[in-house]
Amino acid sequence: MRTTACVLLVLSIAIGTAALVGCGKTEKKPESVEQVKDEARTEKVKVGDIEVAYRVLGKGYPLVMIMGFSGTMDVWDPDALEALSRKHKVIVFDNRGTGETTAGTKQFSIKQFAIDTAGFMDALEIERAHVLGWSMGTNIAQELVLDYPDKVNKLVLYAADPGGEQAIQPSPDVVEKMTDKSGTPEEQQKRLWETLVPMDWLETHGDYLKEIFTGPIEKVSPEAVGKQWEAIMVWPGSYDRLPQIESQTLLLTGTEDINTPTQNSLVMVQVIPEAWLVQFKGGGHALMYQYPEDFASVIIDFLAAP
Repeated sequence: MRTTACVLLVLSIAIGTAALVGCGKTEKKPESVEQVKDEARTEKVKVGDIEVAYRVLGKGYPLVMIMGFSGTMDVWDPDALEALSRKHKVIVFDNRGTGETTAGTKQFSIKQFAIDTAGFMDALEIERAHVLGWSMGTNIAQELVLDYPDKVNKLVLYAADPGGEQAIQPSPDVVEKMTDKSGTPEEQQKRLWETLVPMDWLETHGDYLKEIFTGPIEKVSPEAVGKQWEAIMVWPGSYDRLPQIESQTLLLTGTEDINTPTQNSLVMVQVIPEAWLVQFKGGGHALMYQYPEDFASVIIDFLAAP
């Protein structure tokens, strides 16, 4: 069983109110990882100088989900995807040079990843969609909504930072664990997991993470990881431009996130005009694994609101 989020703190800057929301229990379905992969066939589409691999789940208004640093579309939590796909047409894809998406010839950058995402939406004939980004994916989503505002309806920034000098960085030890591609795949996984979820949760749910990450970590080369990290480091950030975001925005963060400290979201929610903040008590960087149903429920409610 994966635990429930004890308390969610929901803060609406737009209307100046705060509320406490309780959560229900979430059961892990052991077969769900492979089931989701089997139900959503991997497709490929040409986007500029690359071929993008993607999957579509469900029907309804489109929700485009942008993966974070060193990840592939395989590492989205399957239970969260299944819950989101009950209400939306969920589109997940591999970023440039990761998973089954080719690297192309253009330099890796956050701006280029946003261009890729916009081109990907065009290739699928999606004029406008809700957009969700996780971690580095929030950097990409910020560039997307600022450069292509007509493409983004509502915006969900999960484990976000504004980049640049305003970003609150993880500790050097966490950075080393995130970027070290030495050793066996199992050793790489263990280092990564320690930055994603609290240690007490990892000790009791390691088998589930092993199920999630079997295969995907081997689909991302050390070269691609290095290029993505460089793209993050040289991105000037969006802090000064955040007030220009016109889309209603939901920021999701875990109180125990050591990868992208939760203080980043606290800073961002104060400068994005129509922004809401939800903090998952005890949640790590990968809180969707800890609380998949609660994670999906908060997003669904936000997207359904006027």
